[in-house]
Amino acid sequence: MQTQLLASLVSPRQSAVAILGCGRMGQRHAEALQGLGMALVGVADSVEAACAQIVQAWQGETAPAVCTSLEELLQVQVPELLVIATTADGHAAQALQAIEAGVRWILLEKPVATSLAQCVALQQACERTGARIAVNHQMRFLPQYCIPKDLLGSAAFGGFHSMHVAAGNFGMAMNATHYFEAFRFLAGEAPAQVSAWFDSESLPNPRGPQFQDVSGCIRVTTAPGHRLYIDASADQGHGVQVTYMARNGRITIDELTGAMAAVVREAEHRDAPTSRYGMPVQIQQQQIPAVELVESTKAVLQALIAGENYPTLADATLAVKTLVAAYHSHRQGGIPLSLASVADDDPEVFPWA
Repeated sequence: MQTQLLASLVSPRQSAVAILGCGRMGQRHAEALQGLGMALVGVADSVEAACAQIVQAWQGETAPAVCTSLEELLQVQVPELLVIATTADGHAAQALQAIEAGVRWILLEKPVATSLAQCVALQQACERTGARIAVNHQMRFLPQYCIPKDLLGSAAFGGFHSMHVAAGNFGMAMNATHYFEAFRFLAGEAPAQVSAWFDSESLPNPRGPQFQDVSGCIRVTTAPGHRLYIDASADQGHGVQVTYMARNGRITIDELTGAMAAVVREAEHRDAPTSRYGMPVQIQQQQIPAVELVESTKAVLQALIAGENYPTLADATLAVKTLVAAYHSHRQGGIPLSLASVADDDPEVFPWA
């Protein structure tokens, strides 16, 4: 399925591209760019050794320029496409600087920004200049979301109703924002209400003492009643398992191994009421591709350049607003909180990495 999705997208031309941030994700982006045959003109990172890893692995006709800052990178050449794979505290300012310099397309890592006010500033800059920003929420291109979406929408399953994520302590900013976007993609609806209960203590952030993420539990609902539940508490140390519940069955996927189990009522029992939860079923187990970063990022890049079906700044802003609303709910004892009650330009800055 993923191969079909990629094949349906246009191939990018030899656009000049640069990477800001050459850590683990920057290196994965370089692999994606290499696979698309794009021209990497420069890389920038304050850690020279990180740049060197990308340059040494690059197989283009010319080696990319190595810079220590975005300012230096833009002086060397203003690329058509800039990939920003730095920590979240720099995303908005760096993207704004690139837009003002004339960069046409930007691929930002998530979370897109550390405040809603920053998201508004990015949107205004794009509207003024015509620049396009995609955020690397790859869910629409990943089999572990596309496959259940197709199955859940079938007559046999009878429609998607809820999504349950049971995971190790993966960080709500770092990973729950991905699941907010996955939920929006599966439900085809925007989140409307959030309840959250965060753990009282958080573990040290591996990206530095200036960063802090939260663990705990979140419940998200849409206006028609579709539901997302996330339990990524601090006392859970392994795995990501997602279960989707439909009218007539369920699908469970271990996202780290790709093991999928689908259970659906036998055809003659599908009209029975939901209270008959023990009806005879068909069981299917199969192996699907586990979570990967390179091929799905290639698909996001292709869609961004084509200008269609990419995870937009608006999509990513909605994920950030859902998380901000979760913070507000937690601070008020976990009460259900409407996203509409949070200002679109809420100025609070969060210490996300």
